[in-house]
Amino acid sequence: MATEARPLGRRERNKLDKLERITAAAGELFAERGVDDVTTQEIADRADIGTGTLFLYAKTKGELLLLVQNSLYESALEEGRAASAEASGVLDGVLAVLRPVVACNRKQVDNGRTYLREMVFGDPQEPRHAEALTLTSQTQDLVAEVIARETVATVDTARVLARVVSAIMFTTMAASINAALSVDEIVEQVRTQVAAILPA
Repeated sequence: MATEARPLGRRERNKLDKLERITAAAGELFAERGVDDVTTQEIADRADIGTGTLFLYAKTKGELLLLVQNSLYESALEEGRAASAEASGVLDGVLAVLRPVVACNRKQVDNGRTYLREMVFGDPQEPRHAEALTLTSQTQDLVAEVIARETVATVDTARVLARVVSAIMFTTMAASINAALSVDEIVEQVRTQVAAILPA
């Protein structure tokens, strides 16, 4: 017998409302000026909450950036999942997964590079950091599915290759020398590297 979900109580609705306001305020300000040029006080003011309340949801600006970028990354990953299902061949299938992630990361280059740094060096015990790592793992799983579907690679080999593909993408996006490159230029660099490792 199916049970109906219990409606959220007032307290839960208030918490969810505050989280949505914080995410929207941080996202707008980071997009306008970049994470380094925005203060937590400005985010709290725009979200219409106190800074003490803000820190209950995210302790640092890095966590706030993770909060914002994780939601964008999740949408990009869903777009990649849909695109990869329509792609033909392993390289096009893998790049169909990766392109929306690259585009998401490059919307504001400094924010994207800071996000990658937070993912690598942030505290994995923090919930926003854990969410980012889960999204990375989901990306690798999706890439592995494409490789296993489109090649003779075993499931285990596909998983290893997916981790290598992920490292290529993240390193290419994070490299200082690539900071001025467009989404298409980043994807082309990733394509060249990934093509060298993917089985037929």
